[in-house]
Amino acid sequence: MAEAPQLGSRYSYADYLGWDDGQRWELIDGQPFAMSPAPLVVHQTLVGELFRQIGNALEGKPCQALVSPLDVRLGPTEARDGQIEHVVQPDILVVCDPDKLDERGVRGAPDFVVEVLSPSTASHDHIRKRRLYERFGVGEYWVVHPTDRIVAVYTLRGAADDTERGYGGPEFVAMEGALPVGVLSTEDAPVAVDWAPIVERLGPVGR
Repeated sequence: MAEAPQLGSRYSYADYLGWDDGQRWELIDGQPFAMSPAPLVVHQTLVGELFRQIGNALEGKPCQALVSPLDVRLGPTEARDGQIEHVVQPDILVVCDPDKLDERGVRGAPDFVVEVLSPSTASHDHIRKRRLYERFGVGEYWVVHPTDRIVAVYTLRGAADDTERGYGGPEFVAMEGALPVGVLSTEDAPVAVDWAPIVERLGPVGR
């Protein structure tokens, strides 16, 4: 068993594979970030309900919904394990290209990612991971705020070869009605989240 990573040191996916200290980690630009302790019930309720709805909406479609823990490796297509410096575990992700799936998880950018905030992860999800998802071309990124009952929706604009491609500012949406996943929806086949049953399960704000 390799030693646990030291904060401030630089590592690759090859190093990451050797860590077995009971702690879950993510790598961004080669820097290790310890994931938060076991999430709260409200976090797991949200993740479970969102995953169920999105997975059901994708029945019969080529896209596949997946849920954490699952490694997503981001880097050049032909990079070897020792050259990959970005490994994340989104709460929920959707991959439409089956060639990006292998026995270890996902290799390449998902089409859609959802992160449900925990008290200790707000800056990590809103800043570090947003920049990473933007850089590697995740088409749509939702940051769900359980306490405030809002969703920050980041949508990628611009072509892959456009130097101005990026998310821009988020659109903040209340957990009300139905919220379409733009990158997965067509006019004839929308993929949307219905917030009513989710909010009902969460109960009153501040519970």
